[in-house]
Amino acid sequence: MTDFDFLATHAESLPNKPAAVLGERTLDFASLNRAANRAANVFKSLGCEAGDRIAIMSFNSLEGAEITNGLRRVGMIVVPVNYRLRGPEIAYVLNDSGARVVVAGPDHVDAVASAIPEVRGDRRFIAIGERVPDGWLSYSALMEGASETPPTDAVGDGLAPSMIYTSGTTGHPKGAWRPNGVNMANVMQVISIFDLNQSDVHLMCGPGYHSGVSFFSALHQLLGATVVIQPKFEADDALDLIARHGVTTSFVAPTLLQRLVDAQQQKPRDVSSLRALIIGAAPCPYALKTQAVAVFGQVLWEFYGATETGINTVLTPEDQLRKPGSCGTAVPGQEIRLVGTDGEEVAVGEPGEFMVRNSWLAEYYNRPDATGKSLHDGFFSVGDVAYKDAEGYYYICDRRIDMIISGGVNIYPAEVEAVLHAHPSVMDAAVIGVPDEQWGESVKAVVQLRPGAKATEDELIAFCAERLASYKKPRSIDFVELLPRDAAGKLLKRDIRVPYWAATGRRI
Repeated sequence: MTDFDFLATHAESLPNKPAAVLGERTLDFASLNRAANRAANVFKSLGCEAGDRIAIMSFNSLEGAEITNGLRRVGMIVVPVNYRLRGPEIAYVLNDSGARVVVAGPDHVDAVASAIPEVRGDRRFIAIGERVPDGWLSYSALMEGASETPPTDAVGDGLAPSMIYTSGTTGHPKGAWRPNGVNMANVMQVISIFDLNQSDVHLMCGPGYHSGVSFFSALHQLLGATVVIQPKFEADDALDLIARHGVTTSFVAPTLLQRLVDAQQQKPRDVSSLRALIIGAAPCPYALKTQAVAVFGQVLWEFYGATETGINTVLTPEDQLRKPGSCGTAVPGQEIRLVGTDGEEVAVGEPGEFMVRNSWLAEYYNRPDATGKSLHDGFFSVGDVAYKDAEGYYYICDRRIDMIISGGVNIYPAEVEAVLHAHPSVMDAAVIGVPDEQWGESVKAVVQLRPGAKATEDELIAFCAERLASYKKPRSIDFVELLPRDAAGKLLKRDIRVPYWAATGRRI
């Protein structure tokens, strides 16, 4: 498999099969293969070589599929840029990655342009679409003049080296760098676990800069399956696409799953083709799982993993309601340790830092210090805390940095958030520690109610008190119109904490 150029192979064996579909536009495998050749030749003509990084900031698009496949073919590395970033944040990623060329989608030209004054060194900028700023190159013009002849130095080695920047919830984002790509044995293992196959139709609806979204879309292209592309997530449109194209698989974060459930309940669509709705990127509340199973049936799969560590555990559809709060059992080939504050492995049922060793592990580009802090005796940690039950099922309690210490007692916010999510009036919830003169920190919940719903502070605190130990319940609750989450669905707790800790001169 290591010398398998899957796109060229499918172009020969499945030339007329749709490879990528967006709206009324379709690229079959033969067309996508030719476009990938042109894209590869475009970047070679700009002086780029194997190993060079190419940054892309765009909504999901057919052009993105062309560029990604073209760069893979000549050993260049795609650096997806979070399209929620702005000027200095974009400049940081471009500078840190050393990207030789920057590609911007039609909706993101201005954002990229705003970063240019802070970008160091020479860069070439390419605009997709009709508006091309002075000094930029036109993607369509470059592609029109490029040859469809395969590059003579094509490498085509499966899933190529990658660099995906973490969400940066604890500071500057870090580039998770896999200079040797993904071990194809691991790739085939994931395909087998989720039973993905060539007859699948996959919906790419989350942001393509997220590792899970891009990875599962790439897996389906590798198989010769069809990928239906939604530029930007919108629940009703996603359900319409599922019904229209007979979508069988998709990957979504829990926040997107909630929107799909709500939209399907309001206006049912024929989603009977769905057989694998894969969730990840953030903990999925049990209350949401029960709703999703009622709406979509037994199609939910959940996995735990990270951009840096790959997929570590998987929970099957049969276990979604049987194992509340679990993210599943270890994927074969994973060595997992749960380590306490003393550096020793904890007992069954006890929380410890989740550490894993496998052949997926990435390193942080240009950050040996950060890699060293996360890597211990070959085991990598992204700071999550978990426990394991007697059957070998893992449960993510929280992130180490989010843990609340009140009166010397450890409190894991995710446990409290799961209870709040079960309240019928609660749409979203974040639990944080806030300054407390007596206890050091006290538990505060910041809650977003469902549209039209009502709930009081006392009501929600009482609801938690009935389901949690007394020391875990929120001592106070604030209500907000919208909680900040990134496009991958992760709560931006750093942003939530700031106003509560600003006057103390500390964050914890």
